[in-house]
Amino acid sequence: MTVHDEQAGLILLVEDNRQIAEMVGEFLERRGYSVDYAADGVSGLHLAVSNSYDVIVLDLMLPGLDGLEVCRKLRKEAKKSTPVLMLTARDTLEDKLVGLEAGADDYLVKPFEVRELEARLRALIRRDRRQVSTEVLTVGDMTLDTATLRLTREGQELVVSPIGLKLLAILMRESPRVVSRRDIEREIWGDTLPDSDTLRSHLYNLRRVIDKPFARPLLHTIHSAGYRLADLESEVASTSQSA
Repeated sequence: MTVHDEQAGLILLVEDNRQIAEMVGEFLERRGYSVDYAADGVSGLHLAVSNSYDVIVLDLMLPGLDGLEVCRKLRKEAKKSTPVLMLTARDTLEDKLVGLEAGADDYLVKPFEVRELEARLRALIRRDRRQVSTEVLTVGDMTLDTATLRLTREGQELVVSPIGLKLLAILMRESPRVVSRRDIEREIWGDTLPDSDTLRSHLYNLRRVIDKPFARPLLHTIHSAGYRLADLESEVASTSQSA
């Protein structure tokens, strides 16, 4: 096990292509990161569960256990919130949705520039190291405890990805105000903005969890403006009573 570098970060690289793994590992170590390595999904999952990493770089296609299954087990069984950057050769929106739904925070399509990989890592590490204020946020019948990261709606506990929780915290703090796409992206990813599908995919998966099973939607897309989280029926009722 390598020593944690507070300035850069401790990275777990799970990649079965030896050439890619050596290129990425050598570059990151020159940049001050500490890197642990696994060449298959089973070994990668064991390391991810046993240790505390700043980011896990996870290839989608792995022997033994593929990247999607590793990510799902990490989130649902091990309850680990470590940021996951998924590497994939697949560039369709559907493939991205599946990866993000499994719990990945971001993805990078192969072939990639190793400098872009580092930029994505830095953004995930900065986001994860920010001190989270302790507060309980409520919009309509949905509540998020930012200390325990417990999300409930109508008393039912909901499970969303770490990025999904960050999205909710941003929108709930600003509710019922509309938050622009650019403001959301900069709050989550900093200056290293993702491609156009990333935020849309996270919002799609978030909406599927927090709205689809319930009678009233809370997450609303405002065309050409951004997104808002609000109980519109309660707003209308309050306005009618005030009139």
